[in-house]
Amino acid sequence: MNDQPLPSSRLTTLQAAWVVARRDFVAILFSRAFIFFLLGPLFPVAVGSLAGSIGGKVQQTVQTNVVALAMAPGDNAKMVAAAGAIGPKLASSIPNFEPVPEGDARTILAAKGKGYAAVVSGTPASPTLTGPQPEIDRWSGAVGLVAAQAAGSPAIAFAPVATEQVRQTAAATNTDRIRTAQAGQLLLFLLTMLLAGMVLSNLVEEKANKIIEVLAAAIPMDAVFLGKLFAMLAVSFVGIAVWGAAAGTFLLASGSGMASLPSPAVGWPLFIALGIAYFATAYLLLGALFLSIGALASTVREVQTLSMPVTMLQLLVFFFASFALTAPGSLLEQAATAFPLSSPFAMLARAATGEAVWPHLAALAWQGLCVIVFVRVGATLFKRRVMKSGKAGGRSRQKGFGSQRTVDITVS
Repeated sequence: MNDQPLPSSRLTTLQAAWVVARRDFVAILFSRAFIFFLLGPLFPVAVGSLAGSIGGKVQQTVQTNVVALAMAPGDNAKMVAAAGAIGPKLASSIPNFEPVPEGDARTILAAKGKGYAAVVSGTPASPTLTGPQPEIDRWSGAVGLVAAQAAGSPAIAFAPVATEQVRQTAAATNTDRIRTAQAGQLLLFLLTMLLAGMVLSNLVEEKANKIIEVLAAAIPMDAVFLGKLFAMLAVSFVGIAVWGAAAGTFLLASGSGMASLPSPAVGWPLFIALGIAYFATAYLLLGALFLSIGALASTVREVQTLSMPVTMLQLLVFFFASFALTAPGSLLEQAATAFPLSSPFAMLARAATGEAVWPHLAALAWQGLCVIVFVRVGATLFKRRVMKSGKAGGRSRQKGFGSQRTVDITVS
């Protein structure tokens, strides 16, 4: 009789995690619910873009720079000539004068289809500006200057000014980079909060169907959690790619461009790469936290009750990282970079404001270690509360079955 042990066909933790990740990724990606999930954020963006465009058109219609000149023809010509002489020097400070026949200023303002901001009547020596109070405050100085020039006052002399252009100052560069850091933090927060909820809903659904118990009986619970996290991360990248392509197509079709952000300190290629890495770690950290919540909850209502404090906590974490941006190099910023949940946001801001690269490598390693710890804690909670088992490795003692059940998954 051969007493040699047979080679084990049980999967390793990483192999089992890959099996779970592939299963979840394919199941979610080709589901109808995921298609509607992808389309969901596009409608608010489209409506917001249309509302912004319409609002801009309305604002342009409401606020006009055209001021009617209701003087004698000769005086109108003098006012237009004076405005033409002063305008190139003062640019938008001088209104666009449009000569109209003399008449009552209120009647001219009330005429339909014209839309004058105000009316200048009288003579250049004694002009009268008629209009709403905001328009009077806006144009009274410019009208007085042009009228004085048209009335024959001494010509206004502009001293020659020598100019010397610089590309950027240190203070302006720092201010611009902070804008880029704030934009990066906001985008990272929105994407994380929008997509991390899928992890929780997926786990709750499989707990209700008892699928998660079958998986936990076959493979280590750590592998189940890791597989689900990375499957949801891959699905999130698919969603981001679809939304990015839709946004780019919309911008190209409309002929408009996004407002340009100042270049970050590490440069755009590395900043984008770090942004992807920090999104992955932020998503995995928050997803592992949500999985731990799923281990504590038995029903959907309990999940909603427990997830609300975590959502509020994540909002506070975002505010904490944003506030730390105002105190670079301080103990506050160091705390924000060390705390796992705020570290991705704080380090992405540092990539925009600082040129050093090695802190990002250390931060990514630290965040990866925290993901492993969060997964282990969540898996332990799940085994103790749901599976009622203290052993990892695929054995589960369940109530109602009266015996142990061991399920093996072999590599095909």
